[in-house]
Amino acid sequence: QVKMVETGGGLAQAGGSLRLSCAASGRTFNYYPMGWLRQSPGNACEFAAAITWSGSSTFYGNAVKGRFTISRDNTRNAMDLQMNSLKPEDTANYYCAADPDGDYTKSDDWRFWGQGTQVTVSS
Repeated sequence: QVKMVETGGGLAQAGGSLRLSCAASGRTFNYYPMGWLRQSPGNACEFAAAITWSGSSTFYGNAVKGRFTISRDNTRNAMDLQMNSLKPEDTANYYCAADPDGDYTKSDDWRFWGQGTQVTVSS
């Protein structure tokens, strides 16, 4: 059974930092892209970041570019998201995902998902 578990969410002040982690089990994603998407109440799921299987290339949504950094460790079947300079608009439930089938910026194209971890940024 494939399982992806996010950790590291919580409360941060604007301008602060948080680091999210995603641990996968039941299947290796070493040869698949992985990514982070987020969703806040009343809004559509939004692409945040993605990383190729080797980690050699990364991609970011415009809202987080320059502030968030995605990384992965294939020896642990895991992925992280370092979030700096947080803003209240970063408040959302953050999901790790793997194996996009097509356009990685589209949430519907990701095949495997975690349950999400809540990030709340206060002003």
